[in-house]
Amino acid sequence: MASIANITFACDDPDSLAEFWTEAVGYERQEAPPGLLEAVEAEGGDPNAAAAAVDPAGRGPRLFFKKMPRSSPEHIPIHLDLAAEDREAEVERLTELGATAVETKTETTGPYTEIWTVMRDPEGNGFCVQPSPGE
Repeated sequence: MASIANITFACDDPDSLAEFWTEAVGYERQEAPPGLLEAVEAEGGDPNAAAAAVDPAGRGPRLFFKKMPRSSPEHIPIHLDLAAEDREAEVERLTELGATAVETKTETTGPYTEIWTVMRDPEGNGFCVQPSPGE
């Protein structure tokens, strides 16, 4: 059975987007292997062409940020959903980190009501914040 190794973001500035997501989800920056950045620069490459963040507990997938052309973030059919004990406080915290709140949505099906906030990270990639399960 396969597992998710990376969630890869095409972006303009891997270093700053990695910094945002590191703070957003409590990950740590993953340093480049020794000598890699020097080798990239020696070959005329951009040392900010990629960045990564990892779950300090080793459970979640690595977030990988790569400088490359990307499609319009409004039309990407997949996004991250973040869960928070206090959705409104988390939206405020993420906004302070550089995200933008787009709208809050509510959907009711029978006796069940879901609420979530649609957001965009500093480069416009969409994600949502919802209450933690059981909230």
